[in-house]
Amino acid sequence: MIDDMLRTPGAVRDAERWTAHNYHPLPVVISSAEGAWLTDVDGKRYLDCLAGYSALNFGHRHPQLVAAAHAQLDRLTLTSRAFIHDQFAGFCRELAELCGKDLVLPMNTGAEAVETGIKVARKWGYQVKGVPAGQANIVVAEGNFHGRTTTIVSFSTDEDARADFGPYTPGFTVVPYGDLDALAAAIDENTVAVLLEPIQGEQGVVIPPEGYLPGVRQVCTERNVLFIADEIQSGLGRTGRTFACDHESVVPDMYLLGKALGGGIVPVSAVAANTDVLGVLQPGQHGSTFGGNPLACAVATEVVRLLATGEFQRRSAELGERLRAGLEGLLGKGLVGVRVRGLWAGLDIDPALMSGREACERLMARGILAKDTHGSTIRLAPPLVITEAEIDRALTTLAEVLTA
Repeated sequence: MIDDMLRTPGAVRDAERWTAHNYHPLPVVISSAEGAWLTDVDGKRYLDCLAGYSALNFGHRHPQLVAAAHAQLDRLTLTSRAFIHDQFAGFCRELAELCGKDLVLPMNTGAEAVETGIKVARKWGYQVKGVPAGQANIVVAEGNFHGRTTTIVSFSTDEDARADFGPYTPGFTVVPYGDLDALAAAIDENTVAVLLEPIQGEQGVVIPPEGYLPGVRQVCTERNVLFIADEIQSGLGRTGRTFACDHESVVPDMYLLGKALGGGIVPVSAVAANTDVLGVLQPGQHGSTFGGNPLACAVATEVVRLLATGEFQRRSAELGERLRAGLEGLLGKGLVGVRVRGLWAGLDIDPALMSGREACERLMARGILAKDTHGSTIRLAPPLVITEAEIDRALTTLAEVLTA
C-alpha cells in the first residue's frame, strides 16, 4: 500500500511545506508519464496539454531520446568545456545546419541562452559596429518573457516578474509588441540588437500582425542592428514549422533555443549565429561548466535528427488546424478570443464565467492538464505526438468546462 504521504493530498502538503512558493502549481502530483499522458501518485491519468511549456514537444520518454540518454549514461556524462568530448562537434554541426548558421554556442537553460545573446550583441556592437563603450542598447517588446534573471526582469513589463528585484540593469528600450513604427523610432546609433519572441508565449500565445517580422528584419538590416529571435518556446516544431520565424520566411541574425532541445530529459539551450556575430567571443569571455555536456549533446543531437525529418513540423501544422477549428467553434460559447499557430493556442475565457486558474482546475478534474496565464487566459501546448482522438478529447472536455 502506498504511504498516505505519497498520495496526492500528502504530497501536495509536503511540497508546500518544504519548497519556496515561487510557483502556484495545480494540486496534482505526477509519478510517471509516456507520450502525451501523465499518471499521478493515485493512478489517475491525465492528457498533457502543456508539454512542459514546449520542453516536451516530442512527448514524455520518446524512445529514441531515452535510448540516446541511456547509451550516453553508460559512457560519459561530463567533462566541462576544458576538454572536447566525442558528442560535441556533431551536435553543434547538426544544430548549426538545422538553423542555417555557421556556429552554435551550447548552454543549459533558456534564460542562459538569452543572457548569452545579450552579451554577444553588446560585444558585437562595441567591436564590430563601433558603439562607444558602455552605451549599447537593445530594443525589446512589451509583454515579453525571456526568463527571470536579474538582467532579463529589468526589461520585463510583468510586475510579478519584475517588482522588488531592483536595481535594474540599464540598456534596454521597451516598445509595444507588433508596432513596427515604434520599434524603428526606438533604434538609435547605439542600438546593437532587437530582441523579440516571434510569438509571445507567456503573454498568451500572442501572434504579431502579418508583415511585422519581415518589417523587423528589414529595419534591422537597414540600421545595422542584430535581429535576435527568442525561439525558446516557439521553435523546434511547435508552430508547424521548424521556427516560428519560418512562417514569414524571416531569418534572424541569432536564434535563441532551449526547452524542446533537451527532449524533456535534460536542460539544453543554444545560441546559433554566423561567424561575424558569434565569432566576437574569445576564450574566457563566456562559458558554462555544464553547457554542451556529453549527455546533453547526445540527447539534443537526436532531437535535431527528429526535426530534420520534418515529421513533427507536419504533425504540428496538420493537427494544429484541427485544434484551431475546434477552438474557434467555442467562440461565443465561453471563449471570447482564440489564437492558434500549429499546436500552440491561447484561449481567452469570458471573465464573467471563470478565471484561467479555475478553468485549469476544472480541466484537471476531468483529466486534462493545461496552464493559465494573465487572468482568464489559458494556454494549450500538447506534445506533438498527440493524436486526433486526443485533441478531440481535449476539445470536448474544454466545452464541458465552459458550459457546466
